[in-house]
Amino acid sequence: MPPIFITISLLVCSNVFMTFAWYAHLKELGNKPWIIAALVSWGIALFEYLFQVPANRIGYTVLSVGQLKIIQEVITLSVFVPFSVMYLKEPLKLDYLWAGLCLLGAVYFIFRSKLG
Repeated sequence: MPPIFITISLLVCSNVFMTFAWYAHLKELGNKPWIIAALVSWGIALFEYLFQVPANRIGYTVLSVGQLKIIQEVITLSVFVPFSVMYLKEPLKLDYLWAGLCLLGAVYFIFRSKLG
């Protein structure tokens, strides 16, 4: 499998854990002390790093740091929007679309030297 696909797959897994670590405690541990939420989040974040570190190491063999970061941001929004709508029951906002379009512009600019 090409390194770019391995990188993207690992970053998607990483982002799922990251999103849960950062936001699930708002719904699930809202009545617990913040330190409990922080410790639980830290435990979940360990799994995020177990995917993120190899993803960046593999990705860096074929991508620049800037390209890795933009891919990460696109994946973050792609994971966060469904999570916030389906898990946290937040309303879907048009702002998510605008943010996504801005990220598409960022993808174009960071990869344009490879495109043409």
